Order: sequence, then structure tokens, then C-alpha cells
Amino acid sequence: MFRTLLIALLVQLPFSAHATEAQLLGEPGWTQTGKASYYSSRLHGRRTASGEPYDETDLTAAHPALPFGTLVQVTNTYNNRAVVVRINDRGPFVGHRIIDVSQRAAEQLGMVRAGSARVQIEVLDPDQHSE
Repeated sequence: MFRTLLIALLVQLPFSAHATEAQLLGEPGWTQTGKASYYSSRLHGRRTASGEPYDETDLTAAHPALPFGTLVQVTNTYNNRAVVVRINDRGPFVGHRIIDVSQRAAEQLGMVRAGSARVQIEVLDPDQHSE
């Protein structure tokens, strides 16, 4: 029974996360692949979960679990365009998505017209990257 439940839960995961013992959630090198979407312009100025206002011109993003301030490289797997964003919000909470990026980040990724894209995200070392 337990094994069946565990398998059922694992099959329903909306993303694939790759981690070794040395690469735990939020540590440099941790990756995740799945679907990305972007924030509506209507949310511009609203408070994010970190307390700062959402600014559609900033390179920021929402992730359900990564610590606030984490720098993540988001790569659109369709066109290989990439952007570095800073996690400052929680979400997305719909549609098996792994990350919501700001309007500016979505433009740089080339995903505005489609509304979403398959992406790979990788946590960056903050000592080697700046926004």
C-alpha cells in the first residue's frame, strides 16, 4: 500500500528536479526542468511574498520553494535563450508550472507571445553572478 501511494505521488510531480547529495534545493548547480509562465502586467506594484513590490521591469521570478534572493538562470529549451532572475515571490500555483518570471524576463526568453515555455532552471553561485 505504501509503495503504491509513493509511486502515485512521484508520478504526479509537475516537474523533474535533479539533485545529488551535494546539490540540494537552493544550492549552486541544482536544476529543475518544467513549464514557465510569466506575471501579468496587472500585478505590477503588488506586494510579493518577500514583501517587495512586483516590478515588471526587474529580472525577478516566483518559485514555490527556492529561498528568496536565490539567483537562477532560466533557459528556454525551445530557443536556448537564457536570463538570470532573482527569486522574490512564491508560486506558481497552477498548471504544473515550476516558475513564474517577470514581464522583462519573459521578453528576454522569447516567451511572451506563447505565454509559457518549457525551461530549465539552474541555481547560480551568488559569489560568481550579479543581477
